[in-house]
Amino acid sequence: MDLKHAAWRKSSYSGSNGGDCVELAGADGSVVAVRDSKDPDGAVLVVTGAALRTAVQAAAKTR
Repeated sequence: MDLKHAAWRKSSYSGSNGGDCVELAGADGSVVAVRDSKDPDGAVLVVTGAALRTAVQAAAKTR
């Protein structure tokens, strides 16, 4: 999957201090690419939108 020209977005809740942030980009229709904002050339996780929603909801419950 070519993500060279992907429009990566960081959460508006992320600070400008370079903290622990992820970036998201829509890719090939129903999937979402996720990467570490501090390592934009590193690994990218590609999941369906539904899988990402489930993961975020599960993480929110553990807070």
